Amino acid sequence: MTKVTPKVAVSVVFVCSMFLSILDTTIVNVALPRMAESFGVPVGGIGAIVTGYLVSLAVVIPASGWLADRFGYRKIFLVALAVFTLASALCGLAQNEGQLIAFRVLQGVGGGMMTPVGFAMLLREFPPAERLRANQVLMVPTALAPACGPVVGGLLVDTVGWRWVFYVNVPIGIGAFLFGLLTLPDHGGRSAGRFDLAGFVLAGAGFAGVMYALTEGSALGWTSPEILGAAAAGFVLLVLLVRVESRKAEPMVRFALYGDRLFRRTSSAAILSTAGFMGVLFLVPLTLQANRGLSALQAGLCVFPEALGVMLGSRFMDRLYSRLGPRRLMAGSLGLVALLIPLAGVVPLAVLPVVMFALGYVMSHVFGSVTAAAFATVPAESSAQASTLFNAQRQLGAALGVATAATCLTLLARSGDHRWAFAVTAVFSLVGALLALRIPDEDAAATMGAPASAKNTQPAPA
Repeated sequence: MTKVTPKVAVSVVFVCSMFLSILDTTIVNVALPRMAESFGVPVGGIGAIVTGYLVSLAVVIPASGWLADRFGYRKIFLVALAVFTLASALCGLAQNEGQLIAFRVLQGVGGGMMTPVGFAMLLREFPPAERLRANQVLMVPTALAPACGPVVGGLLVDTVGWRWVFYVNVPIGIGAFLFGLLTLPDHGGRSAGRFDLAGFVLAGAGFAGVMYALTEGSALGWTSPEILGAAAAGFVLLVLLVRVESRKAEPMVRFALYGDRLFRRTSSAAILSTAGFMGVLFLVPLTLQANRGLSALQAGLCVFPEALGVMLGSRFMDRLYSRLGPRRLMAGSLGLVALLIPLAGVVPLAVLPVVMFALGYVMSHVFGSVTAAAFATVPAESSAQASTLFNAQRQLGAALGVATAATCLTLLARSGDHRWAFAVTAVFSLVGALLALRIPDEDAAATMGAPASAKNTQPAPA
């Protein structure tokens, strides 16, 4: 029997797990009306199924780095995958909305650990010079999952029922768990210091407050006491978190990593690119159903060419990256995305798949550049902490993009003109392009096939 190499093992298990985690943020949306009907509650009353999952993700992500360092990457990853898979089965078996919400929170706990720990494992196996190869791995779940959600969800709900949007995770999760149990390399636990209880509480509560405000703001109203209170509390707690963690020798959230200018500047552009991308993926299927009379499945099929564009674009991205570097490739690509997003809201239906394909093709250059460059100067022993920060940012960026898009649609509901929602969403990509112009290509030389200088082995100065 051919031995599975660590790179292949980590890649296969990470793709499966990340696909499930990202898919679950979109697949449930199309099933909400059927869930509400099944339990005899209003659709608005079951929205906590989505919010609970996202908030629990935000609470657990900050602790994932410490857990991986303390108990080992393989062990924590497999535990997280097992929790996610078990919770998926329980969600499908839920007998009322209270049980379903509780099991979704548990599912978020598994997903919140699974993605950053798996990403850190990938960084350990692929050194900077091979990050473009890692990009080929990341493109599969990053591109396919958001686009597959509405399509798969619509098919399952219309054919076998809403419970299968959860049951579909179970065989994939079990297969990935067994494969990982047999093949994943064992990066044993190391001394991670004492558990930073203050950091965990502040980070979890702070991220949860901000995520709750972003996900529920458009529905409850941005000026409602509940949303204002959650946003204010979350912001204050995060500010306090930075102050507390900056004074600790072994913090749970290592903000000192932002002293690495390549990590800091690439991450900043990535937050805004994620906001713009997730915003347009939210807007297109929603406006197609509300304004053009398409079904959920038809709308999902119109979005799906985006995934094909990302997959194809990733095949050619490495040559462009090596030639142009992350600064010009990210800035130019995000500039094009800022032009394509408004087009998605105005072109005829027959042309929309072409625009979505082009959007995915260009976004593949952004995804690939971020994957290759962001961690180039982060030491291997800090990969779990860096992955924690990066994934927390990604969640906040996605929530920000969707919240902004949803708010714009609400404000424009009376006029029926959704074009301004697309235009506002495009601003995220435009600002991201401007921030990308400050990315230092010289710090990412090791990922471009160029000789690595001394500063490529340590975090670069600010």
